[in-house]
Amino acid sequence: MLPSRCPKGQKMGFVTPALPYLVAHAMLASLGGSACSALASLALFAPCDDIFPFSSQPFAEWCNLQPKDAAKMPESAWKLLFYTLSWSYGIYLLFFTDYPFFYDPPSVFYDWKKGMDVPTDIAIAYLLQCSFYGHSIYATAYMDTWRKDSVVMLLHHVVALTLIAFSYAFRYHNVGILVLFLHDVNDIQLEFTKLNVYFKHRGGVYHRLNDIISNIGCLTFSVSWFWFRLYWFPLKVLYATCYSSLQLVPNIPFYFFFNALLLLLTLMNIYWFLYIVLFVAKVLMGQMKEVNDVREYDVEVRKKTATAKKKEAGLQLPSALKEGLHLKNGLIKDKRL
Repeated sequence: MLPSRCPKGQKMGFVTPALPYLVAHAMLASLGGSACSALASLALFAPCDDIFPFSSQPFAEWCNLQPKDAAKMPESAWKLLFYTLSWSYGIYLLFFTDYPFFYDPPSVFYDWKKGMDVPTDIAIAYLLQCSFYGHSIYATAYMDTWRKDSVVMLLHHVVALTLIAFSYAFRYHNVGILVLFLHDVNDIQLEFTKLNVYFKHRGGVYHRLNDIISNIGCLTFSVSWFWFRLYWFPLKVLYATCYSSLQLVPNIPFYFFFNALLLLLTLMNIYWFLYIVLFVAKVLMGQMKEVNDVREYDVEVRKKTATAKKKEAGLQLPSALKEGLHLKNGLIKDKRL
């Protein structure tokens, strides 16, 4: 079983190895473009204690979070910070500059040609995103909490990193900015909602405000996931890459390769949406009383434990059975496998 904590010798919090960031810089720099060479120093950007001057683990302990929540809080806090900054930068590029990609998706291929220059502002977004997803592959496998969908998450990070690197190399960067914008917003809502779930029971006290915020966050997350990833993503991105690209750039290179990866990304979005539907169904059927991440293994174990305690409380069981012993014909015997 893969470990869910930082490797021994590293501080808990936002510490991550610098190797993925160096690899990301090497990948983008080798793909060409003066912008990446000028931004070489940014490749060393990593969420570690040396650069990020505080750790969220002591903060979690100071807030008296439950041990299981304190262990998972740094992951959500870091992701919330990154996705908020990333999506904000995406808003700036798409709505406060001259790029018309959001309102006119086919424009991502206007004046496209091989080896075209990548604007510096887009190159910055690519460098940071490539670094983040390079790190995320390592973090999902060795640092983050292992969940039911962690294998799919690893596949997602590999696909995302491949799309980012090769779309930069073949100058499909305009499409990439649109893809990142449509995906990052859901991660902001997800991590913000998870943090409120963790802070709902702290110091042995129930906090209603965090419960209300987590319920609202769950609702907006469910709606925005469908709207951004299952409606706008096919309408804007897949339409532009599958149809408009052939109209504007006949014989466009790597047409099937990139569209296959984008379709795979769509299938993973549908897969995760099934988790959302499962959660909503459990709430409507009364099987879930509060917001929890249905992907978590510890949530499932906690529910089984609570159910067992309720059954035990409702039945007058012999004391020997409660202690894990087996009763047969009135005689107490040890349990044997």
